[in-house]
Amino acid sequence: MACVKLREIKEKLGLTLLTTNISDLLDREVSKAFVSDLLSNALANAPRKGLLITLQTHMNVIAVAVHCELYAVIFVQGRTAEKEVIDKAEEEKILLFASDKTAFDIAGELYAMGIRGSD
Repeated sequence: MACVKLREIKEKLGLTLLTTNISDLLDREVSKAFVSDLLSNALANAPRKGLLITLQTHMNVIAVAVHCELYAVIFVQGRTAEKEVIDKAEEEKILLFASDKTAFDIAGELYAMGIRGSD
């Protein structure tokens, strides 16, 4: 299992950073990720100091990220967040990314980089 900087993930996966006011957090490292559009599932299973891949873009995603102590969320399939969601994420120090790729493709690329879903 590899620890990879979020900056490297952003560059290799071609992600768009939505939370530009906290770009200094791109040097955080992650080794785990979780994929779910069911936020109760993410709440129960997302890895601390990891990242979440989801279609969901509303404020509850930020609440889940804070509760799970996630470092970042990747919105997939061209989804993006409203300004108030981005502002709240910046306040809570949660990096938000957007991608046109599917969750399956993002997860596969992260796996190829050494990111895992569990121990």
